[in-house]
Amino acid sequence: MTDDLDFAGRPRWRGQHGRLEVHYLTATDEATGTGLWVHHETVAPVEGEPYAHGWTAVFPPDGPPTWERFGPTTASTSYADQVWAAAGATTLTPVGAAGTAGDISWELTWPAADPPMWTFPRWVWQRQVLPAAQVLPIPRTRMTGTVAGRAFDGFGNVAHVYGHGNAQRWVWLHADLGDGDVLELVAATARRPGLRLLPPLPLVQLRVDGQDWPRDALAAAPLMRAAIHDDRFAVTGIVGTRRVRVAVSVPPDRCVEVGYTDPDGETATCTNSERADVSVGVDDLTARGWRSHRSWQLDGTGHAEIGRRP
Repeated sequence: MTDDLDFAGRPRWRGQHGRLEVHYLTATDEATGTGLWVHHETVAPVEGEPYAHGWTAVFPPDGPPTWERFGPTTASTSYADQVWAAAGATTLTPVGAAGTAGDISWELTWPAADPPMWTFPRWVWQRQVLPAAQVLPIPRTRMTGTVAGRAFDGFGNVAHVYGHGNAQRWVWLHADLGDGDVLELVAATARRPGLRLLPPLPLVQLRVDGQDWPRDALAAAPLMRAAIHDDRFAVTGIVGTRRVRVAVSVPPDRCVEVGYTDPDGETATCTNSERADVSVGVDDLTARGWRSHRSWQLDGTGHAEIGRRP
């Protein structure tokens, strides 16, 4: 395991109260279009005993999604070597995931080849200067194995979040654009009373031909704008001579709604779809105005979420 992969993926919780740590996997089966979401949490309440739990959701193209919870079990600060998250026999490592939640079981393996994607800059992750931050230890890899008793083979990713809890309002997108290109997007409004009325602050990382843009997602965030609705959202922004346009649709019949509980006991609800429709456009500013540089359209293969407080 490389140093960067270890730094981005290894557990950060060391027993403090008032912390939330999340590792989640999303993927799409190439042959069927079935989407998968495996979500691990370690919750250390402000008051009470820490616990590990999570859920798994499967999104078939020909029917409604299903999901099941696993855990809770006692949280640990000392997992076995190279285990990133665990709740009982349900585990996530740098090279695989396996477990059972209700009637859903999964067993997947993958190679970890691409370098991490820093949705929040690396220095933010290292210094823990914000209420929460996210990174993709594994931004794109081919995952193979079985899900719900069926063969699964397709591209997926693993993300890692650490902080004090969920935002007041948020959206998230992971878009595999093909040929190694990836877009990761998080836009959120902080829970602090003085910040709740501000518009969501989008952080965007676009990896095209192995190059990440913008160079510092946090510095570029004030140049981005997010518009959030019940079943769709959009993010646009201009950094230097480049413009990005992202539109995401999460049709209700392709979604699951899952309740979250923060370390302080407050709750939130997320609407998640691993079969979202996504359009992405990148334009360059020329002497004659904006010219299209690259564009992508994903029909039912985007991974997206809209989160809100009750």
